[in-house]
Amino acid sequence: MNLIKQAFQVPYSFNIVFTKDLFSTDNQEFTNFLANFGDSRFHKKILFLIDEGVAKNHPLLVQSIKAYFSNNTNITLVDEILVMPGGEFVKNDTTYLDQTLLAINKYGIDRHSFVTAIGGGAFLDMVGYASCIAHRGVKHIRIPTTVLSQNDSGVGVKNGVNFLGKKNFLGTFSPPVAVFNDSNFLTTLSDRDWRSGISEAIKVALIKDLPFFEWLEINAKAMAERNLTVMNEQIFRSAALHTNHISSGDPFEMGSARPLDFGHWAAHKLEYLTNFEIRHGEAVAIGIALDSIYSQLLGLISQEEVNRIIALLKNLGFTLYHKSLGENNKLNLWEGLNEFREHLGGQLTITILERLGKGKEIHEVDFELMKLAVDELEKTI
Repeated sequence: MNLIKQAFQVPYSFNIVFTKDLFSTDNQEFTNFLANFGDSRFHKKILFLIDEGVAKNHPLLVQSIKAYFSNNTNITLVDEILVMPGGEFVKNDTTYLDQTLLAINKYGIDRHSFVTAIGGGAFLDMVGYASCIAHRGVKHIRIPTTVLSQNDSGVGVKNGVNFLGKKNFLGTFSPPVAVFNDSNFLTTLSDRDWRSGISEAIKVALIKDLPFFEWLEINAKAMAERNLTVMNEQIFRSAALHTNHISSGDPFEMGSARPLDFGHWAAHKLEYLTNFEIRHGEAVAIGIALDSIYSQLLGLISQEEVNRIIALLKNLGFTLYHKSLGENNKLNLWEGLNEFREHLGGQLTITILERLGKGKEIHEVDFELMKLAVDELEKTI
């Protein structure tokens, strides 16, 4: 038998820059990154795509981008800045994926050039996926504009679109070359979008960092009242926990463990059951509450600890139950658990709470007990 064994490692590194007014001519963070990244022998191009909700709330954004690049001789801003819908809609309809790929082709975005997405997490997912499959991968830059994308999804390594009625059925693991978190984008968020992303901070605090959970309890009122300074600290701490986990664990999820998806198995199904009427972060809040109650029913955490989790979510303004959870004798939810199992590669692995600040992986779910957890969750409304 002839055998060749091959093994290699590909190093990844990228910066997450926290700033304000990114495209002000006084702010050189973006320009400096572009000037210093890659091989200077090649002339670079940059293509921008913007979530239409962001473009609407920041009507001078396109003009500001054009002015920012008007005197830049190191890189060419292509003629068109594309504006597309945001939210799960852009991941559900492949029209927008096709439009992104056509623009990459039309403007000659090669491997020395950049695709830059400005928008929420779903928008970044779609543009990132298009970037990864064009030319087997062109460089993409993320500029997250929501709390959720700045503290979680936008700083990670996942890209994808929904297909066959399944969330993120098509996708890649490919990091951006840079992330720029501009706090100015947060100021125009609706109250729902401002609140929604905080659920991801609660998630990572509950499984990783008890002092951060306690900080969230103390600062819930300030965040609910839209204190930007407090929100920025929450985003930084949450992003740090997420990125530290990714770099120290299984960044491309070769195994079946998905600890950062605590509360997500139910959330993913709930989004579809409600036809995406509820935001991802809102669904995650419900999923966190459900799995926390299930952890208590298993005897792992106390009722008092569950009460603290529920109180924090409620103090932030989350609604913690949706009628679709109980429909069809909760069999729709059971289907969601099986879909999550399939997404992981056959073996079910979900995270519950061993205690506040520490997650625990399990591979089986007592669904009768989970149904009881749904009933207990309904009592919280």
